[in-house]
Amino acid sequence: QVQLVESGGGLVQAGGSLRLSCAASGRTISTYNMGWFRQAPGNKREFVGITWRSGNTAYRDSVKGRFTISRDNAKNTMYLQMNSLEPEDTAVYSCVAARVARSTYYDWTNYDYWGQGTQVTVSS
Repeated sequence: QVQLVESGGGLVQAGGSLRLSCAASGRTISTYNMGWFRQAPGNKREFVGITWRSGNTAYRDSVKGRFTISRDNAKNTMYLQMNSLEPEDTAVYSCVAARVARSTYYDWTNYDYWGQGTQVTVSS
């Protein structure tokens, strides 16, 4: 099993930046496909991005060019660098891990482990 703990959320003005961290324990993240989801009040949980074991990444269209996922296997930590933040990015962000890579990586039900989430609030 792997435990995931997010940090780095907070309040930022539109146009600002935040970097979220997802620290893993129990297993090394190099063996997992890792990603981020977010959920705003009243909205469905939505896919943000993924980094596969291969190192390849994919993002939802609305964050492409603004968000970057990276991982430091030596620190057993994944990151989400968020630039040019918009009020629409306001949500609870959760990191996830999956043992198996699936074509439906955007579906939250395909992930085995979840963190507790960290709040990101972008003011206009």
